[in-house]
Amino acid sequence: LIFIFSPPTAKVGKTSLIMSLVGEEFPEQVPPRAEEITIPADVTPEKVPTHIVDYSVSFFQPTQANVVCVVYDVTNEDTIDKVVPCFFGQYSLILCKVPIILVGNKSDLRSGSSMETILPIMNQFSEIETCVECSAKNLKNISELFYYAQKAVLHPTAPLYDPEDKQLKPLCVRALSRIFYISDQDNDRILSDAELNSFQKSCFGNPLAPQALEDVKTVVWKNTSEGVQDNGLTLNGFLFLNTLFIQRGRHETTWTILRKFGYDDNLELTDDYLYPELRVPVGCTTELNHLGHQFLQRLFDKYDEDKDSALSPAELRNLFCVCPYMPWGAEVYMTVPTTDEGYISNHGYLCQWMLSAYLDIHRCLEHLGYLGFPLLTEQESQTAAVTVTREKQVDLEKRQTQRTVFLCKVIGPRGTGKTAFLQAFVGRNIAVWNQQLIWSLKCHIFAFSPYVINTVQVSNQEKYLIVIDVETEFLKASDAFCDVACLMYDTSDPHSFDYCASIYKQHYMESNIPCVLVASKVDLSEVKQFHGMTPAEFCYKHRLPPPLPFSSLLLDSTSKNIYTRLGWAAMYPHLNGSDMSNTSFWLRVALGSAVVAVLGFAIYRAVARLK
Repeated sequence: LIFIFSPPTAKVGKTSLIMSLVGEEFPEQVPPRAEEITIPADVTPEKVPTHIVDYSVSFFQPTQANVVCVVYDVTNEDTIDKVVPCFFGQYSLILCKVPIILVGNKSDLRSGSSMETILPIMNQFSEIETCVECSAKNLKNISELFYYAQKAVLHPTAPLYDPEDKQLKPLCVRALSRIFYISDQDNDRILSDAELNSFQKSCFGNPLAPQALEDVKTVVWKNTSEGVQDNGLTLNGFLFLNTLFIQRGRHETTWTILRKFGYDDNLELTDDYLYPELRVPVGCTTELNHLGHQFLQRLFDKYDEDKDSALSPAELRNLFCVCPYMPWGAEVYMTVPTTDEGYISNHGYLCQWMLSAYLDIHRCLEHLGYLGFPLLTEQESQTAAVTVTREKQVDLEKRQTQRTVFLCKVIGPRGTGKTAFLQAFVGRNIAVWNQQLIWSLKCHIFAFSPYVINTVQVSNQEKYLIVIDVETEFLKASDAFCDVACLMYDTSDPHSFDYCASIYKQHYMESNIPCVLVASKVDLSEVKQFHGMTPAEFCYKHRLPPPLPFSSLLLDSTSKNIYTRLGWAAMYPHLNGSDMSNTSFWLRVALGSAVVAVLGFAIYRAVARLK
């Protein structure tokens, strides 16, 4: 929407300008005010429909406009003097927050230019995009006037550049810096010829010719000593190049780059870019697919500067430098497998992404957007990195699943050892876990996480198992939902098993969710459980596998095998409550590990008594 406006009583020919544009000839008779006109998109340079309004000063409401053209008479200095008051007082153009074009009409009646008089006004008000001298009578620069008006809306200078300081504005620097870091695919802080051509092709469709590349670098090198390094473009050089585009009136070049990378007119990433629509029906889950894995692995390799297959805290911060905030907090070090130094391993890194995609897919898509997934992979959006699994009920009916991520809830009274059980799953024994906890407290970092995630082998397939610690009784049935429930009781606490039995009867006995019982703290003296039957009798009655022994102090193969058991149960829920005996069921599924677990438990007890 373009408003054509002039100072009151100016008689500058604004109506003639509009009629000359539409009729392509100077009108012999000019009405007091032109009718509102809409120019179709297919006849405009920027391919957008344009609505032109000849505005009377008595009804002027500039806040409704996308751009305001203030017209003056180049032959009449009095009309030029009336331009400045338009920015204040009754009309207050500077408060409208819309771009302004100064239009000098009747240039056919003046031999020289009015620009010397206009330049001080342009320098005074950053809202002024440009000034165009034209003639309604001989049609000089008429079409250019409306081209610049459209350009001022679609490619505004104000968000990008400060004309007083002659430099890019902070938000523009932030956006272009993110674009530079994403385009720097080998993380050497330099855009090589290959990276520049990839960037050029992504933004403009075609790579630069070799000579054009050299010309660009030469211009940058002559104007900024730090702009070119090792025959490539540095961040300073990249910023200078965009400054040069704007100073030379080529705002559309910088805006094309910004919009390709997801930015709006306020230099913020658009919601459409960060949060592409993804429908997840009830009963379905979300996982990262091979495209997501490939992108994330390439990102890991880029920022693993010392090539030790792990990300130090500094390397992790560098990886997320293109995000406005740190997506992963200190709790990640308690959630995934880490190295002996406490760094996030390559495996742990992928685990965390799978956890993110499962728990909060929209936040995961946001982070992938910040990292430039659709641009670097040439996909329409981040949804290309995600697979929505089919409904769980269909998996149960077909007795098979293609899912790779499963959720296990560990349920038991407080003090049972659930936290130690979770940490053991990601390879940390109680001593290492306590050490990390002490370190986090010394650093004033609250690093608690109710989740852990790791992989297990099920039928020679690698599956991700998310394990969550549940401490309190369920308030509603939906809280009990998971792929497998791990009911944990403390063998040294006589009241512990009764809690698990109650939870099982209340939430899982009539459900399709498989359950596995775990007897924790088997390194302590066992006591009789205050329940109507022993845990083994309870399992036999309800056709559950016998309780599996676990000790955080004895992380042997028997204890570690529990996680594989949980993975099996989650992947084959249709076998829960089958007609097979419990022992034969686990013999078939876990290849004899049930017998090993029971024998190991018995042998341990015998040795403990001898001591």
